[in-house]
Amino acid sequence: MEFRVLQYFLAVAREESVSGAAEFLHLSQPTLSRQLKDLEEELGKQLFIRGNRKITLTEEGMLLRKRAEEITELVKKAEDEIAASDDMLAGDITIGAAETDGNRFLIKAINTLQEQHPLVHFSIVSGDKVMITEAIDRGSLDFGLIFGNVDVTKYDSIPVPYKDTWGVLMRRDAPLAGKEMITAEDLIDQPLIISRQAFQNIEFKSFFHCDQERLNIVATYNLVFNGSLMADEGMGYVLCFDKLVNVSGSSNLCFRPLEPRMEAGMHIIWKKYQVFSKPARKFLQTLRDNPS
Repeated sequence: MEFRVLQYFLAVAREESVSGAAEFLHLSQPTLSRQLKDLEEELGKQLFIRGNRKITLTEEGMLLRKRAEEITELVKKAEDEIAASDDMLAGDITIGAAETDGNRFLIKAINTLQEQHPLVHFSIVSGDKVMITEAIDRGSLDFGLIFGNVDVTKYDSIPVPYKDTWGVLMRRDAPLAGKEMITAEDLIDQPLIISRQAFQNIEFKSFFHCDQERLNIVATYNLVFNGSLMADEGMGYVLCFDKLVNVSGSSNLCFRPLEPRMEAGMHIIWKKYQVFSKPARKFLQTLRDNPS
């Protein structure tokens, strides 16, 4: 499968038309049609559903589109890194980050590096541990900030000198809002909204003294902003970290920590034996030189 043909495929998927893609690619329509037919024969799968007005992707076509976009992104990244000037540090660094006040550690290092090398650009992608580790594995992220334990067989890491406090986000008029601390007994049978990864943390099982099947979990989230909207609409109590949602002033929401107190440590990770670009190597050194 040639990279050039993948670019043709992506153009057709984007334009939803062979003629439109052919015009964009400056190819004849018969040439492009033949390339697509050869690609389908090579893969042994139908990639397109050809309608009267537009072309749509089959399930296999949608899968190929996702992978082709990832491949294109990696090729572009490699080209940019190789083309970077030897005497000037420039390029892109992509970081996956969980929602946490601990991102300040990352941002301080980013600010330090950019003051010295303004042509180094950063992209921060929000996500949970599953999304971040999968993206690091396939090479679309250089670094990730995650909670919990690190799989040391796959990743190297730096501990982040921050800890987040678990608690409950709720409406100010909720029955539990009058308490200063929230216990497991307070939450049993209450409608709960939790991170989709919460019960991968063994501390949560210990806190509740039970598996999640015995709790009244009405919804899950992977970004706490959506959880905060559910809490604001009165759907239930959101288990989350402190300092992620503004609960001051005229906010309808409030936050109460758990009792006993439960904190989460975090690490910055990257793939073992990763071959870094010059900007990424410099950023890693900056992280190590700035312990707080």
